[in-house]
Amino acid sequence: MKILVINGPNINRLGVRDKSQYGKITLEGIYSLLEREFPKVNFSFFQSNFEGEIVQIIQEAETKVEGLIINPGGYAHTSVAIKDALEDCRLPKIEVHLSHLAKRENFRQILLTASSCDGYISGFKENSYISAVFLMDKILKRKGK
Repeated sequence: MKILVINGPNINRLGVRDKSQYGKITLEGIYSLLEREFPKVNFSFFQSNFEGEIVQIIQEAETKVEGLIINPGGYAHTSVAIKDALEDCRLPKIEVHLSHLAKRENFRQILLTASSCDGYISGFKENSYISAVFLMDKILKRKGK
């Protein structure tokens, strides 16, 4: 199973950012955690602070992987371009958020990108990613992949 994990703006600052919201783990720590928890999964990891780069990697994903997990960061609330790229992508897609968005500011309650995914997970810090991989495995097995 090949899964692409995309991370958007400021996710590269994990470990430095507000630890009460995002946890203490770094982005590299999340990548290592996923590889340890799921040794049979072939992961590709991508992080960018630039919207166009994220759109590009989503557009290229269908020919490279079987599933996509995305933490669009703040773009979840603002990016029609990423939403549209996700909408066009025919892969199974799961959106993740480290913080518990329902407990945060009002503007974080609107998730433009999540509606273009199969579902989303919020509030479990690095365990949001673990849950997404577990669910992606279930989705792909159900599709016979």
